[in-house]
Amino acid sequence: MSAPLQSVLHPAGPDAAIIAQLSWVLFGGGAVIFVAVMALMILSLRRDAQPVSARWWIAGAGIAFPIVVLSALLVWSTWRSAELTPQTSRGAMSIGVTAKMWWWEVRYHDPVSGRQIVSANEIRIPAGRPVYVGLTSTDVIHSLWVPALNGKMDTVPGRVTGLTLHADKPGIYRGQCAEFCGEQHARMALHVIALAPEEFDRWLRNEAQPAKAPADALVERGRAAFIEQRCQSCHTIRGVAEGARLGPDLTHIGGRTHIAAGTLRNHRGTLAGWIADPQAIKPGARMPAATDIDGATLQALAAYLEQLK
Repeated sequence: MSAPLQSVLHPAGPDAAIIAQLSWVLFGGGAVIFVAVMALMILSLRRDAQPVSARWWIAGAGIAFPIVVLSALLVWSTWRSAELTPQTSRGAMSIGVTAKMWWWEVRYHDPVSGRQIVSANEIRIPAGRPVYVGLTSTDVIHSLWVPALNGKMDTVPGRVTGLTLHADKPGIYRGQCAEFCGEQHARMALHVIALAPEEFDRWLRNEAQPAKAPADALVERGRAAFIEQRCQSCHTIRGVAEGARLGPDLTHIGGRTHIAAGTLRNHRGTLAGWIADPQAIKPGARMPAATDIDGATLQALAAYLEQLK
Protein backbone atom coordinates (compact mmCIF):
# COMPACT_ATOMS: atom_id res chain seq x y z
CA MET A 1 0.00 0.00 0.00
CA SER A 2 0.99 3.62 -0.45
CA ALA A 3 2.21 5.88 2.34
CA PRO A 4 -0.51 7.25 4.66
CA LEU A 5 -2.35 10.18 3.06
CA GLN A 6 -3.51 13.14 5.15
CA SER A 7 -4.62 15.99 2.92
CA VAL A 8 -7.94 17.65 2.23
CA LEU A 9 -6.58 18.59 -1.21
CA HIS A 10 -6.10 14.94 -2.23
CA PRO A 11 -9.57 13.45 -1.75
CA ALA A 12 -10.01 9.69 -1.82
CA GLY A 13 -13.79 9.54 -1.36
CA PRO A 14 -16.97 11.27 -2.60
CA ASP A 15 -17.53 13.47 0.46
CA ALA A 16 -13.88 14.48 0.57
CA ALA A 17 -14.08 15.40 -3.13
CA ILE A 18 -16.91 17.87 -2.43
CA ILE A 19 -14.99 19.40 0.48
CA ALA A 20 -11.86 19.68 -1.68
CA GLN A 21 -13.86 21.42 -4.42
CA LEU A 22 -15.20 23.94 -1.89
CA SER A 23 -11.65 24.50 -0.65
CA TRP A 24 -10.24 25.12 -4.15
CA VAL A 25 -13.01 27.62 -4.94
CA LEU A 26 -12.23 29.54 -1.75
CA PHE A 27 -8.49 29.42 -2.44
CA GLY A 28 -8.99 30.58 -6.02
CA GLY A 29 -11.43 33.34 -5.12
CA GLY A 30 -9.17 34.59 -2.35
CA ALA A 31 -6.20 34.65 -4.73
CA VAL A 32 -8.12 36.65 -7.37
CA ILE A 33 -9.27 39.20 -4.78
CA PHE A 34 -5.73 39.50 -3.38
CA VAL A 35 -4.26 40.12 -6.85
CA ALA A 36 -6.96 42.70 -7.61
CA VAL A 37 -6.31 44.56 -4.35
CA MET A 38 -2.55 44.59 -5.00
CA ALA A 39 -3.13 45.87 -8.54
CA LEU A 40 -5.34 48.70 -7.25
CA MET A 41 -2.73 49.58 -4.65
CA ILE A 42 -0.02 49.83 -7.31
CA LEU A 43 -2.25 51.99 -9.51
CA SER A 44 -2.99 54.31 -6.60
CA LEU A 45 0.74 54.94 -6.12
CA ARG A 46 1.19 56.30 -9.64
CA ARG A 47 1.71 60.03 -9.75
CA ASP A 48 -0.75 60.50 -12.59
CA ALA A 49 -3.49 58.48 -10.88
CA GLN A 50 -6.90 60.15 -11.02
CA PRO A 51 -8.83 60.30 -7.74
CA VAL A 52 -12.10 58.38 -7.60
CA SER A 53 -15.04 59.44 -5.45
CA ALA A 54 -15.10 57.57 -2.13
CA ARG A 55 -18.80 56.88 -2.41
CA TRP A 56 -18.25 54.89 -5.61
CA TRP A 57 -15.66 52.73 -3.85
CA ILE A 58 -17.98 52.21 -0.87
CA ALA A 59 -21.00 51.42 -3.06
CA GLY A 60 -19.13 49.22 -5.52
CA ALA A 61 -16.29 47.47 -3.66
CA GLY A 62 -17.75 47.76 -0.17
CA ILE A 63 -21.42 46.87 -0.77
CA ALA A 64 -22.28 45.58 -4.25
CA PHE A 65 -19.24 43.31 -4.74
CA PRO A 66 -19.49 41.49 -1.38
CA ILE A 67 -23.26 41.05 -1.74
CA VAL A 68 -22.98 39.53 -5.21
CA VAL A 69 -19.97 37.32 -4.46
CA LEU A 70 -21.11 36.07 -1.04
CA SER A 71 -24.68 35.43 -2.23
CA ALA A 72 -23.41 33.38 -5.16
CA LEU A 73 -21.03 31.50 -2.86
CA LEU A 74 -23.84 30.81 -0.38
CA VAL A 75 -26.15 29.38 -3.05
CA TRP A 76 -23.43 27.26 -4.66
CA SER A 77 -21.96 25.93 -1.39
CA THR A 78 -25.43 25.09 -0.04
CA TRP A 79 -26.19 23.13 -3.22
CA ARG A 80 -22.89 21.23 -3.08
CA SER A 81 -23.14 20.59 0.68
CA ALA A 82 -26.57 19.02 0.19
CA GLU A 83 -24.83 16.30 -1.84
CA LEU A 84 -22.73 15.18 1.14
CA THR A 85 -23.61 11.73 2.48
CA PRO A 86 -26.26 11.90 5.25
CA GLN A 87 -24.74 10.89 8.59
CA THR A 88 -26.90 7.86 9.32
CA SER A 89 -26.22 4.20 10.08
CA ARG A 90 -29.11 3.04 7.90
CA GLY A 91 -27.92 0.98 4.99
CA ALA A 92 -24.24 1.26 5.89
CA MET A 93 -21.77 -0.89 7.74
CA SER A 94 -21.30 0.49 11.28
CA ILE A 95 -18.15 0.77 13.39
CA GLY A 96 -17.96 2.19 16.91
CA VAL A 97 -15.05 4.45 17.90
CA THR A 98 -14.46 5.68 21.44
CA ALA A 99 -11.91 8.46 21.94
CA LYS A 100 -9.76 8.33 25.06
CA MET A 101 -6.68 10.14 26.36
CA TRP A 102 -4.84 9.67 23.98
CA TRP A 103 -5.88 6.76 21.82
CA TRP A 104 -8.89 5.34 19.96
CA GLU A 105 -10.88 2.20 20.79
CA VAL A 106 -12.48 0.66 17.69
CA ARG A 107 -15.35 -1.85 17.76
CA TYR A 108 -16.66 -3.99 14.90
CA HIS A 109 -19.65 -6.31 14.76
CA ASP A 110 -18.85 -9.94 14.00
CA PRO A 111 -21.53 -11.06 11.49
CA VAL A 112 -20.95 -14.73 12.39
CA SER A 113 -21.11 -14.74 16.20
CA GLY A 114 -22.89 -11.42 16.70
CA ARG A 115 -20.23 -10.36 19.21
CA GLN A 116 -18.14 -7.22 19.16
CA ILE A 117 -14.55 -7.30 17.92
CA VAL A 118 -12.36 -4.78 19.72
CA SER A 119 -9.25 -3.17 18.21
CA ALA A 120 -7.41 0.12 18.66
CA ASN A 121 -5.97 3.06 16.73
CA GLU A 122 -6.86 1.68 13.30
CA ILE A 123 -10.10 1.56 11.36
CA ARG A 124 -10.24 -1.00 8.57
CA ILE A 125 -13.00 -0.58 6.03
CA PRO A 126 -13.98 -2.17 2.70
CA ALA A 127 -13.09 0.08 -0.23
CA GLY A 128 -15.97 1.32 -2.37
CA ARG A 129 -18.58 1.12 0.42
CA PRO A 130 -19.80 3.79 2.86
CA VAL A 131 -19.04 2.99 6.48
CA TYR A 132 -20.82 4.77 9.33
CA VAL A 133 -18.59 5.48 12.32
CA GLY A 134 -20.41 6.09 15.60
CA LEU A 135 -18.27 8.34 17.80
CA THR A 136 -18.17 8.97 21.53
CA SER A 137 -15.65 9.82 24.26
CA THR A 138 -14.94 8.65 27.80
CA ASP A 139 -13.25 11.79 29.13
CA VAL A 140 -13.11 15.12 27.23
CA ILE A 141 -14.18 16.35 23.80
CA HIS A 142 -11.99 14.95 21.04
CA SER A 143 -12.56 15.17 17.28
CA LEU A 144 -11.91 12.64 14.52
CA TRP A 145 -10.66 14.05 11.22
CA VAL A 146 -9.52 11.95 8.26
CA PRO A 147 -8.99 14.73 5.67
CA ALA A 148 -8.72 12.44 2.64
CA LEU A 149 -12.10 10.83 3.39
CA ASN A 150 -14.37 13.42 5.05
CA GLY A 151 -14.59 16.45 7.33
CA LYS A 152 -14.11 16.34 11.09
CA MET A 153 -16.63 15.29 13.72
CA ASP A 154 -16.42 15.93 17.47
CA THR A 155 -16.61 13.09 19.99
CA VAL A 156 -18.56 14.22 23.05
CA PRO A 157 -18.74 12.38 26.42
CA GLY A 158 -22.20 10.93 26.99
CA ARG A 159 -23.31 11.43 23.37
CA VAL A 160 -22.96 9.56 20.08
CA THR A 161 -22.13 11.50 16.93
CA GLY A 162 -21.63 10.03 13.47
CA LEU A 163 -19.29 10.28 10.52
CA THR A 164 -19.34 8.45 7.18
CA LEU A 165 -16.04 7.20 5.76
CA HIS A 166 -16.01 6.14 2.12
CA ALA A 167 -12.77 5.29 0.32
CA ASP A 168 -12.86 4.96 -3.47
CA LYS A 169 -9.96 2.50 -3.55
CA PRO A 170 -7.67 0.57 -1.20
CA GLY A 171 -5.10 2.66 0.63
CA ILE A 172 -3.99 4.04 3.99
CA TYR A 173 -5.45 7.36 5.10
CA ARG A 174 -4.16 9.09 8.22
CA GLY A 175 -6.54 10.68 10.71
CA GLN A 176 -5.92 12.95 13.65
CA CYS A 177 -7.65 14.30 16.75
CA ALA A 178 -8.67 17.80 15.66
CA GLU A 179 -9.85 19.17 19.01
CA PHE A 180 -7.25 20.06 21.65
CA CYS A 181 -7.60 17.45 24.37
CA GLY A 182 -4.52 17.71 26.54
CA GLU A 183 -0.80 17.06 26.67
CA GLN A 184 -0.59 14.41 23.92
CA HIS A 185 -3.26 15.82 21.59
CA ALA A 186 -0.71 16.11 18.75
CA ARG A 187 0.13 12.40 19.05
CA MET A 188 -3.42 11.12 19.00
CA ALA A 189 -3.50 9.83 15.45
CA LEU A 190 -5.39 7.04 13.72
CA HIS A 191 -5.05 5.25 10.39
CA VAL A 192 -7.96 4.25 8.19
CA ILE A 193 -6.96 1.26 6.07
CA ALA A 194 -9.26 0.61 3.12
CA LEU A 195 -9.08 -2.96 1.83
CA ALA A 196 -10.62 -4.73 -1.13
CA PRO A 197 -14.00 -6.12 0.07
CA GLU A 198 -12.92 -9.76 -0.03
CA GLU A 199 -9.66 -8.91 1.79
CA PHE A 200 -11.61 -6.99 4.42
CA ASP A 201 -13.91 -9.99 5.00
CA ARG A 202 -10.88 -12.25 5.51
CA TRP A 203 -9.33 -9.73 7.90
CA LEU A 204 -12.54 -9.44 9.93
CA ARG A 205 -12.84 -13.23 10.25
CA ASN A 206 -9.26 -13.41 11.52
CA GLU A 207 -9.83 -10.47 13.87
CA ALA A 208 -12.74 -12.35 15.49
CA GLN A 209 -10.43 -15.21 16.49
CA PRO A 210 -8.66 -15.33 19.87
CA ALA A 211 -4.90 -14.88 20.09
CA LYS A 212 -2.92 -17.73 18.62
CA ALA A 213 -0.80 -19.93 20.87
CA PRO A 214 2.98 -19.34 21.15
CA ALA A 215 4.97 -21.10 18.45
CA ASP A 216 8.40 -21.27 20.14
CA ALA A 217 10.13 -20.93 23.51
CA LEU A 218 10.86 -17.21 23.16
CA VAL A 219 7.24 -16.38 22.45
CA GLU A 220 6.08 -18.68 25.26
CA ARG A 221 8.37 -16.79 27.64
CA GLY A 222 6.86 -13.53 26.43
CA ARG A 223 3.34 -14.83 27.06
CA ALA A 224 4.32 -15.79 30.60
CA ALA A 225 5.88 -12.34 31.09
CA PHE A 226 2.62 -10.71 30.03
CA ILE A 227 0.88 -12.46 32.95
CA GLU A 228 3.75 -12.06 35.44
CA GLN A 229 4.02 -8.33 34.78
CA ARG A 230 0.24 -8.00 35.30
CA CYS A 231 -0.25 -6.42 31.88
CA GLN A 232 -3.73 -7.96 31.95
CA SER A 233 -4.72 -5.38 34.56
CA CYS A 234 -5.08 -2.86 31.72
CA HIS A 235 -4.98 -4.88 28.48
CA THR A 236 -7.09 -7.70 27.06
CA ILE A 237 -5.74 -10.52 24.92
CA ARG A 238 -8.66 -12.76 24.01
CA GLY A 239 -7.90 -16.36 24.92
CA VAL A 240 -5.22 -15.29 27.42
CA ALA A 241 -6.63 -12.57 29.67
CA GLU A 242 -9.95 -10.81 29.16
CA GLY A 243 -12.05 -8.07 30.68
CA ALA A 244 -9.59 -5.19 31.09
CA ARG A 245 -10.44 -1.97 29.26
CA LEU A 246 -8.09 0.69 30.61
CA GLY A 247 -5.68 0.22 27.73
CA PRO A 248 -5.98 -0.93 24.09
CA ASP A 249 -7.03 -4.50 23.28
CA LEU A 250 -3.84 -6.36 22.24
CA THR A 251 -5.35 -9.54 20.79
CA HIS A 252 -4.06 -8.79 17.29
CA ILE A 253 -1.63 -5.95 17.96
CA GLY A 254 1.03 -7.50 15.73
CA GLY A 255 -1.16 -6.90 12.68
CA ARG A 256 -1.44 -3.14 13.23
CA THR A 257 0.76 -0.73 11.32
CA HIS A 258 1.46 1.59 14.28
CA ILE A 259 1.46 1.61 18.06
CA ALA A 260 0.82 4.40 20.60
CA ALA A 261 -1.95 5.93 18.45
CA GLY A 262 0.10 6.45 15.30
CA THR A 263 3.26 7.52 17.11
CA LEU A 264 5.58 4.62 16.17
CA ARG A 265 5.78 2.08 13.36
CA ASN A 266 4.91 -1.34 14.75
CA HIS A 267 7.77 -3.83 15.04
CA ARG A 268 9.61 -5.68 17.80
CA GLY A 269 12.05 -2.85 18.51
CA THR A 270 9.41 -0.16 18.96
CA LEU A 271 7.26 -2.50 21.03
CA ALA A 272 10.17 -3.12 23.39
CA GLY A 273 10.97 0.59 23.61
CA TRP A 274 7.37 1.48 24.33
CA ILE A 275 7.01 -1.15 27.07
CA ALA A 276 10.30 -0.11 28.69
CA ASP A 277 9.50 3.61 28.96
CA PRO A 278 6.37 5.00 27.28
CA GLN A 279 6.82 8.31 29.11
CA ALA A 280 10.04 8.98 27.20
CA ILE A 281 8.13 8.59 23.92
CA LYS A 282 4.73 10.04 24.83
CA PRO A 283 4.91 12.06 28.09
CA GLY A 284 1.65 11.98 29.99
CA ALA A 285 0.50 8.65 28.53
CA ARG A 286 -1.48 6.55 31.00
CA MET A 287 0.87 3.55 30.67
CA PRO A 288 3.62 3.29 33.34
CA ALA A 289 7.21 2.32 32.57
CA ALA A 290 8.29 -1.30 33.06
CA THR A 291 11.16 -0.51 35.41
CA ASP A 292 11.48 -3.99 36.94
CA ILE A 293 11.80 -6.06 33.77
CA ASP A 294 15.16 -7.35 32.52
CA GLY A 295 16.29 -7.02 28.92
CA ALA A 296 15.82 -10.66 27.93
CA THR A 297 12.29 -10.76 29.31
CA LEU A 298 11.50 -7.44 27.62
CA GLN A 299 12.60 -8.81 24.26
CA ALA A 300 10.53 -11.97 24.80
CA LEU A 301 7.45 -9.91 25.65
CA ALA A 302 7.94 -7.76 22.53
CA ALA A 303 8.36 -10.92 20.41
CA TYR A 304 5.12 -12.32 21.82
CA LEU A 305 3.16 -9.15 21.01
CA GLU A 306 4.70 -8.92 17.54
CA GLN A 307 3.37 -12.36 16.54
CA LEU A 308 -0.21 -11.59 17.65
CA LYS A 309 -1.64 -11.15 14.16
